[in-house]
Amino acid sequence: MNTNTVTVNGRVLPIEGERNLLELIRKGGIEIPTFCYHSELSIYGACRLCLVQVEKKGIMAACSTAPEAGMVIHTETRELHKMRKINIELLLANHRRECPSCTRSSNCSLQDLARRLGVETIRYKQPKAWDEIDRSSPSLERDPSKCILCGDCVRVCKEVQGIGAIDFANRGSKAKVTPVFGRGLAKVECVNCGQCAAVCPTGAIIPRQNRQEVWDAIYDPEKTVVFQIAPSVRVGLGELFDMPIGTNVIGKLVAALRLMGVDQIYDTDFAADMTIFEEATELIGRLGDKNSTMPMFTSCCPGWVKFLETYYPEFSKNPSSTRSPQQIFGAVARKTLPARLGVKPENLVVVSIMPCTAKKFEAQMPKFATNGRPDVDYVLTTTEIAKMIGSMGIKFESLEPEAFDMPLGFSTGGGVIFGTTGGVMEAALRFAAEKVTGKKLADVNFTEVRGLAPRKESLVDLGDVKLRLAVVHGLANARALIEDIKAGRVQYDFVEVMACPGGCVAGGGQPVTENDSIRKLRANGLYSADRTNQLQKPQDNYLVEECYKESFGGHAGSHEAHEALHTVYQNRSQVFDPKSIVINGSAPRKVEITVTLSARKAGSPGEALLNRVCEFVRKENLAEQVVLSAAFSARDTDFDKSCVTIGESAIDGADLDTRFDQIESAIRTAVNAL
Repeated sequence: MNTNTVTVNGRVLPIEGERNLLELIRKGGIEIPTFCYHSELSIYGACRLCLVQVEKKGIMAACSTAPEAGMVIHTETRELHKMRKINIELLLANHRRECPSCTRSSNCSLQDLARRLGVETIRYKQPKAWDEIDRSSPSLERDPSKCILCGDCVRVCKEVQGIGAIDFANRGSKAKVTPVFGRGLAKVECVNCGQCAAVCPTGAIIPRQNRQEVWDAIYDPEKTVVFQIAPSVRVGLGELFDMPIGTNVIGKLVAALRLMGVDQIYDTDFAADMTIFEEATELIGRLGDKNSTMPMFTSCCPGWVKFLETYYPEFSKNPSSTRSPQQIFGAVARKTLPARLGVKPENLVVVSIMPCTAKKFEAQMPKFATNGRPDVDYVLTTTEIAKMIGSMGIKFESLEPEAFDMPLGFSTGGGVIFGTTGGVMEAALRFAAEKVTGKKLADVNFTEVRGLAPRKESLVDLGDVKLRLAVVHGLANARALIEDIKAGRVQYDFVEVMACPGGCVAGGGQPVTENDSIRKLRANGLYSADRTNQLQKPQDNYLVEECYKESFGGHAGSHEAHEALHTVYQNRSQVFDPKSIVINGSAPRKVEITVTLSARKAGSPGEALLNRVCEFVRKENLAEQVVLSAAFSARDTDFDKSCVTIGESAIDGADLDTRFDQIESAIRTAVNAL
């Protein structure tokens, strides 16, 4: 007889490596309620809903109690039911309860548990005042009045993404989750990835909503509204209509958008193919240039790009300069569609459906605009478009599939797999392998870059070229990889990074992703679409080639293509508001100098630089011509580059003296140019 067992409600269950009683009990088919427990995060034990009665031990939290052989456990007693019910009442008493207007109303864990436990009245008073809703971020909206202090958002930001943009503040009844100093999310080191919204069980953090703006554009008879649909949306949307996880619903989505009144519907996969034309061409160029910056990083993920700009600006030359597929599509649309569709440029409205909240941030960046108009006007998440479809009463699951509009609706399998970790890398390898070797690929599948391992490394032979590759997903994994590169422990030629675990299939705008099994099913949906596509290599997209000939200099890497389809990166390490230091005088100052200090440790290199810059400005009598500011960085204390910006230029140097010589020269040059 197996003695390594516990008894749960009279049923004997074997202990098979479960971390806690909660996992073991759920294995036995009993769903104990909980808010703060997440299988991929550390155990917190705050919500006290998973309480169980253990004979001879008393009432214990199942999530934080390890199973022991011989335990006799009861999950439902009168006392336990009463305690859970009171806990829900207390949470609801401190919760804004305008549920019909909440975007999480249809899938709110708090609502579900209140109904399940029979909470029909709330005996406790609500607060007289609520904290303001934080709408500072273009990607996320944070409503403190709906927070239940489960800590899931705090832990995913720290543990999975390695950032810590939000945390607990205060104690007791004043406890709350907030960015540092109570600032808005846009004022701290948030990278807009939306993983906090993905794990929030209520509506305390949600993707920023743009549905009404899009409806207004559709209703406007003067506007021509075109949509682009990202690859991973097609394998996530169906879940919101009770379809099997990973089902490819792209044809149904196109049909639904036509019913909604959208004028033209295109595929972001077309732009993904075009991205590979540019990015893989850039990679080949770097491999052939001994003076180029290596490794080259992918640049499709705006959450990853902002992370790099914030924490590692000294690597700003490593990412490919190629825009993301969303922004390449926007550039192509602005340049080609007005004439093709016979509309005025100002009447063309470009809308993206994305799995990603960071795409909302990316779309509003000034550098991605044509004649002052954003290349992409609005970004909807997967969950937002599901609500729009539902609001029309469309029976989504019954729709007959329809096809994209041409030519921007044509794509290859290489574009489809962009939505999963390793997909961008694989698509680029399909292109580079043929270009470098001059031979057709017998097998287009590079399976070594697939899968959900935190870091995948491989060596790929491209004729005489041996390409050292790495793929990571999740920003904590990206940080570890960069630290290994800095320390010289690893060397790569090409690195793919995606901010969200599993890639875009588990983006912050997708349906809730509970574990890797869901990520795998969605990824399998994309690989299935790749296999059934008649063309699988981006370079075989003849309509992309025609687009180059008609509008972008005839070929990838041309001057016209570089001007329209590439971008630059900036130093975002100064993430807190700069505070001006008035040296003397009150005349208008024109040269802006910002010195970055570490927010984590006194005595950083930035402090020494600030003192020397102040002395230099006084000595040279430049106080009337400059404004000197100090900013604080969330980066680690050992940053040794990009500590000073003069105007928009960052000053790099190997040591303090070398850097200061450059700073002196740059200040004199800027002042003389006034």
